[in-house]
Amino acid sequence: MRTVVIAFFVLVLTACGEQAPQPTDEATGQQARVVVYTSRQPYLIEPLFERYTAATGVQVDFTSDNEASLIERLAAEGRRTSADVFMTVDAGNLWQATERGLLAEIESPSLEQAIPAALRDDQGRWFGLSLRARVIVYHPDRVEVDELSTYEALAEEQWAGRLCLRTSRKVYNQSLVAMMIEHHGAERTAEIVSGWVDNLATNPYSSDTQTIEAIAAGQCDVGIVNSYYLGRLIAEDPDYPVRLFWANQDTTGVHVNISGAGVTRHAPRPNQARALIEWLASDQAQAEFAERNLEFPANPAVPAKGLVVDWGEFKADETPLTVAGQRQAEAVRLMDRVRYR
Repeated sequence: MRTVVIAFFVLVLTACGEQAPQPTDEATGQQARVVVYTSRQPYLIEPLFERYTAATGVQVDFTSDNEASLIERLAAEGRRTSADVFMTVDAGNLWQATERGLLAEIESPSLEQAIPAALRDDQGRWFGLSLRARVIVYHPDRVEVDELSTYEALAEEQWAGRLCLRTSRKVYNQSLVAMMIEHHGAERTAEIVSGWVDNLATNPYSSDTQTIEAIAAGQCDVGIVNSYYLGRLIAEDPDYPVRLFWANQDTTGVHVNISGAGVTRHAPRPNQARALIEWLASDQAQAEFAERNLEFPANPAVPAKGLVVDWGEFKADETPLTVAGQRQAEAVRLMDRVRYR
């Protein structure tokens, strides 16, 4: 676990040569601040928090840990918590926090305008801040692109001994299967996931990066990963021998998920918490927020930037992401039942 304090106690100049605002907390008389509990890596978010402090004068303190530990910490702290914002990846994790009663309902016209309904909680308890896609990846020397179509088709016999997957214990696959249950029902989804298991070239990997590396090494030909994992490898080596395919473009659309945030139920500074999330959803922050992790802006008015633009446009599944949480437990039971570990 890592705790970081970001504070600008020097003068920051605006384009007009004026000093940045330095608001104070009414209760303490000290510099205004907001406290974030986040499962996102510090290198991804610290520069954004620094920009926020420079723009507003509000100090951002954040604690970084895995999402399960932070949820338990919020629950244990209750009204004594210092956290104003909970920030994590995957709607399933945000849904879990709402089910535990850890996030507050907020009203924010600017967030409702910036973030599509499918990417936020319908009661305003969390909002998507960046978009990630779970895609099919393949080795172009062993797979023709016209052989690929859908996640479901990877259960077909032609992929026997050619498929690699990450473990079902990761929330990313749980959310994908949860959405498949919503689209196909439990019985059909069980048939598909069972087909995946039958087609595995090796035991599931602990990470998406390992899955991609196995394809590059010839251990398998295709896999399912979050796109930014491939992006990181391509950023290091533009000739990396694995390609991306947008799944389900003629059916439901590629499965997408989010990183997002909500105001904690017992936030000591709820107004500062809401203001920070609103800023992260704004045009000025969205492109950088997404680009740093090779994701896509959650705000559709903001164009993607960087390497991901080369992957082209895609049709995304527009099913509300609350479903990923609501069906998460069902998805876990289904995967366990068909021996997808």
